Amino acid sequence: MYITALDLGTSQIRAIVAETQKDGKLSLLSVLKIPSIGLRKGEIASLDEAVHSLNRIINEIKQINKSAAKNIFINIGGGNIKFQNSRGIVAVSRADNEIYPDEVDRAIKASQSINIGPNRMIIHTITREFVVDGIGEIADPLGMTGSRLEVNSLIIDAFKPTVNNLIKAVEAAGGKIGGLIYSPLASGRSVLTKAQKELGATVVDIGFGTTSMATYEEGKLIQAAVFPVGASNITNDLAIGLKCSVKTAEIIKLSFGSALSREISNKEKIDLHQIDESLKSMVSRRFISEIIEVRLAEIFELVDNELKLVGKSGKLPAGAAITGAGAKMSDIVELAKQELKLPAQIGIPELSDVEFVSAEFKNQLEDSEFSVCTGLLFWAIDQSLKDQSWSMTKKGLISKILRYFLP
Repeated sequence: MYITALDLGTSQIRAIVAETQKDGKLSLLSVLKIPSIGLRKGEIASLDEAVHSLNRIINEIKQINKSAAKNIFINIGGGNIKFQNSRGIVAVSRADNEIYPDEVDRAIKASQSINIGPNRMIIHTITREFVVDGIGEIADPLGMTGSRLEVNSLIIDAFKPTVNNLIKAVEAAGGKIGGLIYSPLASGRSVLTKAQKELGATVVDIGFGTTSMATYEEGKLIQAAVFPVGASNITNDLAIGLKCSVKTAEIIKLSFGSALSREISNKEKIDLHQIDESLKSMVSRRFISEIIEVRLAEIFELVDNELKLVGKSGKLPAGAAITGAGAKMSDIVELAKQELKLPAQIGIPELSDVEFVSAEFKNQLEDSEFSVCTGLLFWAIDQSLKDQSWSMTKKGLISKILRYFLP
């Protein structure tokens, strides 16, 4: 089976094409990246421009294998995502009170029976725990006995026209959607280990147009959010402060920037004329870093405010994993520790269970900017394995019923 993970970013579109082998292993066939147009802050801003970008990358995917373009998993970002806690309750219908997959299905569907508005759609139903006859903290109730099954779920829903625009753009470019994944969940799947999620950790993905975060404790998602500010805002601030073009500001940010201005000497000067001939001035490197630090501190303040809402500000033992293209800024980890009052590190995609056709692909993906894309891929694999397991469980149930009724 071929799977394509497609990260639709404001600045770049990234794709990973992979094939699942018969032995269950995953083989990466290609890693692609092109500039994107028509996308802004996780949403389609211009359908025609977005289709133009997608045409290019989907054509490259088809050259690898046409089937890969028919099973594309894409991310959903933007600020229109909403969350609701919900509970589904069903009676266990069998005489022996044993819980089978159909009871679990009914309980989960019951938890989805909430009012989300006519122009919204559910994109994720995340099971937090099952409860059997009042006993909670159950991860898998299959095979247990009881008269009542409950499930506590986190429902994530999105503005339907936004989702439809994403689907329409991919299909107009010749692709077919296999799944939709909320961006912070993809980052969390890619960067955080099971141990970190158990202890308590948050992943902060600083993209070009947005910053997303997802927080876990005891292995469960407890919070997620997307903010309409990202690395491009830092570049724009520099362009204004230095009175230069955005292109020049981006070069200055990456070449001379730092997230901690106090670490930079006032004596360090940069001749802007060497970067852009239209500029004549000398500028202090500390001044550049002060501009960067202020904006990054604002981003981390937004993150900390979300952690306060769930009572986890400064209280996550596994700390924060900073990832995304914006995580490449010098000294950003130290600033994160300072602002969030948490341990912090750069979050790199975990690739130990992946086979690579080329070592070059591994080098490309061991990069914080591919966190969402690799997370999309792993999420797709997880869903495929879950569906297969569910199918086998149901087949086992049918066989059990047939053995009961047949001589």
